[in-house]
Amino acid sequence: MLDLRFIRDNIELVKKGSAAKGIAVDLESIVALDERRRSLIQEGEALKAKKNTVSAEVGQLKRKGLDASQAIADMDVVKNRIQAIDADLHEIETKLDGLLLTVPNLPHPSVPYGKAPADNKEVFQWGELPKTDFPMKAHWDLAEKCHIIDFSRGAKVAGAGFPFFVGKGATLERALINFFLEEARGRGYVEIAPPIVVNEVSARGTGQIPDKEDLMYTAERDKLYMIPTAEVPVTNFLRDEIVSEKELPIKFAAYTPCFRREAGSYGKDVRGLNRLHQFDKVELVKFVHPATSYDELESLRDDAEHLLQLLGLPYRSLLMCTGDMGFTQTKKYDLEVWASGQQKWLEVSSCSNFEAFQSRRMNVRFKPGTGGKLEFVHTLNGSGLALPRVVAALIENNQTPEGKVIVPKALHPYTKFEVID
Repeated sequence: MLDLRFIRDNIELVKKGSAAKGIAVDLESIVALDERRRSLIQEGEALKAKKNTVSAEVGQLKRKGLDASQAIADMDVVKNRIQAIDADLHEIETKLDGLLLTVPNLPHPSVPYGKAPADNKEVFQWGELPKTDFPMKAHWDLAEKCHIIDFSRGAKVAGAGFPFFVGKGATLERALINFFLEEARGRGYVEIAPPIVVNEVSARGTGQIPDKEDLMYTAERDKLYMIPTAEVPVTNFLRDEIVSEKELPIKFAAYTPCFRREAGSYGKDVRGLNRLHQFDKVELVKFVHPATSYDELESLRDDAEHLLQLLGLPYRSLLMCTGDMGFTQTKKYDLEVWASGQQKWLEVSSCSNFEAFQSRRMNVRFKPGTGGKLEFVHTLNGSGLALPRVVAALIENNQTPEGKVIVPKALHPYTKFEVID
C-alpha cells in the first residue's frame, strides 16, 4: 500500500506509474474522499473543543445556581453533530481503505518501460547451452521412460497439474529441497517451516488480495487460503511487530508446497512440469533497512543464481519491464533456465523488492538506533528455487542417448545415486 500523503502529493507520478503497469486506478475518488475526511476531522476537532468549553460553562452556571438549560441544549446539539461526524468518518475511511488497496506499487526508475515479455531486458546469462549429436527428448517423455513422474495417475487422483513423483523422482524432489535449504542456511538465512494456509488478513498483507483471488485455492468453510507461495505466511510472520534497527536484515528460508489455480492457463506451455497446480518451492524472504533494499535485491538474486550454477543449469537473468511486473513490486528479476528437450527458457525464480508496500499493509516497522519515529521496513522475496521447472531442465539437459539422466554432483550427497534410469 502506498502512503496516502504520498499519493496526495504525487498524483501525476502515481498515475504514470500505475499506467506503466497497465493498471487503472480511481485516484480522483481517493483524493475526494481524503479531502472530505480531513474536512470532517477538522470540524470534529473544533466541535470537541467547543463541547469542552460549553461543558465548563454548564458547570459554572450550576455552581452559581443559574439556569443552564440553554447551555445544555447547545451541548446536546454539538454532541449529536460529533456523533454524526464520527459515523461519516467511519464510512469514508472504510471506502478510502478499500480504494487504497487497489493502487499498485510504483516501478523503480531503473525498471524499463514496456507492455509485454518482449520488453524485458536480459541483464546476465550463464552457462553453455547443451549440444548433442542425438535428438533430445522433453522431460515428460524421459520421466515416463524412467518411471519417476506419473502424470496420468496424478490426474486420476486429483486432476491435471497434480503429478505423482515416484521412486528416484520423489528422492530427487526431496534432495533438491534439502539442497536449497542447506545452501540458504549457509548464506545466512534462518530456516522456517510455516503454515500452508493463511487467513484473509495475511493474504491482504502481501497483496494477494485484492488482486489474485482467482488464482488461489480456498477452504471456504474455514475462510482460509491455500498458499500460492511461502512469501505469504513468512512475510506475515512479523505483522504488527516492531523490530530494532540492529536486527536488520532479517532473512528467512522456507520450504512449502504451493497451490495455484492458474486460471486461464492453457496450451503447450502447461505440458508436463511447466505449469502445475501444486508444486514444491523454497522461498527466500528478507526484511531490510530502506537504505539498503536495492543492494539486498542484488544479493538475493545472487543467492538464487548461485543455486543454478551449482546445479550446472544454463540460465539467464531478466529485468522485468513495467507491464510484465506484478501489482506489488517496485523492481523484479526473473531467472530462466534453458530446457534442451523443449528448446526454450523456463522461469524458475522471481526476485522482487516491494519497498514499504507490504510492510505498510502489515504494519511491520523498525525502531532506528539513533531514536526518532518508527519506520517501515522494506520487504523482498525470491524463489530459491521453484522445483518443477528446475527438475524439468535438469532432466532434459542431463539426458543420455539411452534415455538415462545424469544427476548433478551437487546433489549426490542428497540423492545417494548418480544416475536415473
